[in-house]
Amino acid sequence: MFSLLTNVAPERAKNLSPVTLAFVGDAVYSLYVREKLALSTDYSAGALQKITSAEVSAHGQNGLLEKILPLFTEDELSVYRRGRNAKKTARSKSATVAEYNRSTGFEAVLGYLYLTGNVDRIDFLLGAQDENRG
Repeated sequence: MFSLLTNVAPERAKNLSPVTLAFVGDAVYSLYVREKLALSTDYSAGALQKITSAEVSAHGQNGLLEKILPLFTEDELSVYRRGRNAKKTARSKSATVAEYNRSTGFEAVLGYLYLTGNVDRIDFLLGAQDENRG
């Protein structure tokens, strides 16, 4: 799915701030959704943006998280908890505090997996949610 520019050692990635991991994970998830939509639909750019915004929102991520959280490894759960519990300076305008915290944890996991070069695991987790839709 992605071409990696870097491959960080897991120990180094674990030492990054969970909010920094979520910053990277937000971009990873947005790109995943955009790529999936671009390759599977012929919607206009405006429609693609609207769908993408709904899926990558904190509220949208929570629906996905409910499906894939049971698939997380112990390391992923640890990163998720750190992200969920991290002190954040921003607040979501369209999600509850709980949804925002959970989505930050989800994004931290994606950031961790991406930075450590584990894109196959990202594909597995995000593909699992696609399989559950059918």
